[in-house]
Amino acid sequence: MRKELLKTVKRVVIKIGSRVLTDSNGALDMAVIGIICGEISLLRQKGLEVIVVSSGAIAAGRSELGLTYKPRTIPHKQAAAAVGQTRLMQAYESSLAPHKLKAAQVLLTSEDLGSRQRFLNARATLDTLLGFGIIPIINENDTVVVDEIKFGDNDNLSALVTNVAEAHLLLILTDIEGLYSADPNTHPDAKLIPLVKGISRDIERAAGGSNSSVGTGGMATKVAAAKKAGKNGIATIMVSGKRDGIIVAALEGEEVGTLFLPSDIGLNRRKHWIAYTLRPSGKITVDDGAKNALLKKGKSLLPSGVVQVEGRFERGACIRLCGSDGVEFARGLSDYSSAESIRLVGCKSSEIEGILGYHYGDVIIHRDNLVLL
Repeated sequence: MRKELLKTVKRVVIKIGSRVLTDSNGALDMAVIGIICGEISLLRQKGLEVIVVSSGAIAAGRSELGLTYKPRTIPHKQAAAAVGQTRLMQAYESSLAPHKLKAAQVLLTSEDLGSRQRFLNARATLDTLLGFGIIPIINENDTVVVDEIKFGDNDNLSALVTNVAEAHLLLILTDIEGLYSADPNTHPDAKLIPLVKGISRDIERAAGGSNSSVGTGGMATKVAAAKKAGKNGIATIMVSGKRDGIIVAALEGEEVGTLFLPSDIGLNRRKHWIAYTLRPSGKITVDDGAKNALLKKGKSLLPSGVVQVEGRFERGACIRLCGSDGVEFARGLSDYSSAESIRLVGCKSSEIEGILGYHYGDVIIHRDNLVLL
């Protein structure tokens, strides 16, 4: 199955975690980075395009600043990132150079991908870099980022990059062999799960939190990344990044790590962007009739089905849709602002112009801008 699946892969996103890139002292492990870059060269020789989403900037900066602990405050994280990002890029450049490959630094925030125009600009930039044979090294712009615009972790970022770059595979390099039935550090009888056909509640429960003093993610964030990539029709392979030859082995279809198969019903790229890249600005509660029409009949959200509007948002913002039970079941782009939507609660479409004095359309959220979760 793996070999057949990987035959169609031409562009791969490789996410590399901090614990793979650093040694026991928290400094960049140049030997490991050299091995990884050698394997990237082998993939390029096979005709594959490679994009790297790399952690490690804050860890490298922490080492350079002489900090013995993981930075906790935003200013300390930003300072460590500012120092560490240059060290990280130097490490990649010096390790790729013997293979006659060049690296390009790409720093992103969620605001960059939250704007559709900037999202498309990022895609064009990546396409151009790959066209020149350059290896994009992507990281979150930790030097300027704050909690309100963070991706959360680079696992999440890597899943989003697969959509931006229109990649065919996500390869996650972590510090263990793959997904286990339980935490192997505390459960010696835990078994490696070689294949995940669908990310169920049981699979999500099997993924634990992060015990790392270096990285920000854990197994749960990696499973979440695989789920997001899968919704875009992209498979994910999770392997141990410390193993020599693991990248080539995974791309050649060897039974290593854990393979997450993509969702049978994928989202188109624009709806994937709405569902997973945009940060919701507000919440609309709908009645049972509207919820049924959205879920089962593929309808748009009419103002008559709106019960309550929460938050402040402008026209075109991403909105969470919830039923009477308060559970989110969809997201979409609103045709009206929060102030306008509040005035339209429960009204008929034919009454919109009379209430507002103008008319953008008959719906609050059109089905083409709506994603069911």
